[in-house]
Amino acid sequence: MSDSSEPAAAPANEAERQRERLLADVAALPGLPGVYRYFDAQGGVLYVGKARDLKKRVSSYFQKQHGGTRIGHMITKIVRMETTVVRSEAEALLLENNLIKTLNPRYNILFRDDKSYPYLKITGTAASSSPSGGRTPPSGGLGGSHYPRMAYYRGPVDQRHRYFGPYPSAWAVKESIQLLQKVFGLRTCEDTVFNNRSRPCLLHQIKRCSGPCVALISTDDYARDVANAERFLQGEQQQVMDRLQAQMMAHADALQFEQAAEIRNQLGALSRVLHQQSVEDNTGAATRDADILAVKVQGGRACVNLAMVRGGRHLGDRPFFPVHVDDATTLGAESATDDSGKLAASPEALVLEAFIAQHYLGGGVPPLLVLSHPVDKALIEALTLNAGVKVTAQHQPRDARRAWLDMCIKGADLRLAQLLAEEGSQQARTRALVDVLEIDADALDTFRIECFDISHTAGEATQASCVVFDNHKMQSAQYRRYNIEGITGGDDYAAMRQVLMRRYGKLAAQVAKRAEVIDAGGEALAARPDDDEVIAKPELRMPDLVLVDGGRGQVSMAREVFEELGIDLGLIVGVEKGEGRKVGLEELVFADGRAKVSLARDSAALMLVAQIRDEAHRFAITGMRAKRASVRTGGSKLEDIDGVGPKKRARLLQRFGGVRGVASASVDDLLTVEGISKDLAEAIYRALH
Repeated sequence: MSDSSEPAAAPANEAERQRERLLADVAALPGLPGVYRYFDAQGGVLYVGKARDLKKRVSSYFQKQHGGTRIGHMITKIVRMETTVVRSEAEALLLENNLIKTLNPRYNILFRDDKSYPYLKITGTAASSSPSGGRTPPSGGLGGSHYPRMAYYRGPVDQRHRYFGPYPSAWAVKESIQLLQKVFGLRTCEDTVFNNRSRPCLLHQIKRCSGPCVALISTDDYARDVANAERFLQGEQQQVMDRLQAQMMAHADALQFEQAAEIRNQLGALSRVLHQQSVEDNTGAATRDADILAVKVQGGRACVNLAMVRGGRHLGDRPFFPVHVDDATTLGAESATDDSGKLAASPEALVLEAFIAQHYLGGGVPPLLVLSHPVDKALIEALTLNAGVKVTAQHQPRDARRAWLDMCIKGADLRLAQLLAEEGSQQARTRALVDVLEIDADALDTFRIECFDISHTAGEATQASCVVFDNHKMQSAQYRRYNIEGITGGDDYAAMRQVLMRRYGKLAAQVAKRAEVIDAGGEALAARPDDDEVIAKPELRMPDLVLVDGGRGQVSMAREVFEELGIDLGLIVGVEKGEGRKVGLEELVFADGRAKVSLARDSAALMLVAQIRDEAHRFAITGMRAKRASVRTGGSKLEDIDGVGPKKRARLLQRFGGVRGVASASVDDLLTVEGISKDLAEAIYRALH
């Protein structure tokens, strides 16, 4: 008896020692502003917080009785703490949110770090400012650099060009480009196309381009149009119209009626555009760039809707859905009360503050934020300090800004309602599938499905896909592709065997080892992964259901693999095409001997199975096509060609706009690139053909 009890006592004593060390660290904290981090036994970050008074704030976690709440559950996991003392609350805000974005703690409100906003780019506007006089064609010495082009752009900025934005979506950028084409006739073609045209394109014929490629407009007039377009994008619409009006009258006084008519048409197009603009700031306010933020919290989920106004024009909105809302808002509310003595902030304000901090503290904040809920003034001060410009937050706007905010609030309500409806539908589908398959699932939120599909073209470039459905949604970050090798081309059964062996072979061995440890009377908990480890790496546990896209043949192969690995056959379900292979007539085939199950067309369970199966099919096909293209081009990649280093490769890609452009170039075209000799050009041409 004494032998069996001694090993169990050691961990308890170690846990007590860890707790004592933690409480001693808490007692030694200073009463200064700073940031604290809590860690679990595996070194994972549980929570990151800031405090005006570190000692007072952190002590409150361990002095209160939290019971069986989520906060109490988190506190039981804390084994270590780190703190950083800073000089001010603004510095604490900056550090806190940098750490949140870097560490992704489990109990903080987290927004996906997506700064890949699109911009509207006008190339080389500095070059366009030099007058040339007359209508000299490009072949006479002036290339595309003297006629700036508009383009959709996403990526790092280049100081040689002008960028306008950011825009909330690609659609908003393309709409603005079409608008500027109608009014100012700026070109959108690539330089390689522009420099080699001998006649105007279709865009000129439909009056969307002024035809600079064939000298139908002078560089002076084109530069004027570019300048007006830039002023328009900066919100100077009235100034642009006044300039155009003056130019039209000057041409008329000089009896240049054709030029005056062209400007008259521009004015008409611009007036129509401004009239169609649904929301515009005509108040004359100095601030023409603003972001409008509205938040809605309901049912444990939250939506922050971000609308962008640039140059006084409303460009559209974009929703963001954070995670860990329930846990983090509870912790944040306690933090607000304990740390400052103020009333606890509302969940909406806490979510909004988290978004503002994570989204803007890295830069890119406009001078005005119009908010649906008031936020901590210290946060706005930190934004101003970080951005180097005055940032103003407005909670109760008037006039046009009130209209902006009302639209944004309505958008947040609609997007969150849509999300909750979709999640409710997905939960209903999960429940329906569990009921149909008679699976004993205690927690639907952790019900995990993995689905496999094989894809190839006549045996070429065979790939298997594995997609994952967990927590009522597809988990794209956990998708995997497997290159299938060493089999006869087109043998789908062998491919399925290989992917299942690779997916579950090691996992089955781990499961068997744990069982041996338990049977031997050892400490089972020490041999199995902790809950936190499973959450961090979901692939460490077996799925609750394995879907195979195929009928009895594929299911039989899966059964052989699972029997060999010692895995429960009840996990395997095949999706077999029904009569005539028609959609909606699929049948479920089981590996453990159960009879087939046919589901009604409107069955929620069938909808979920079809959704997962179709996603596995899509993922497999896209991977197969990419692999097939790689196989067929063989050594066609530029980096595989002898003599083509990083610099030459960059010049080639820049000159021809990508690998496809290089592949379509002739030897003579390749010779125009700096550093490419005739021998090397011929070698590149041969490799790409």
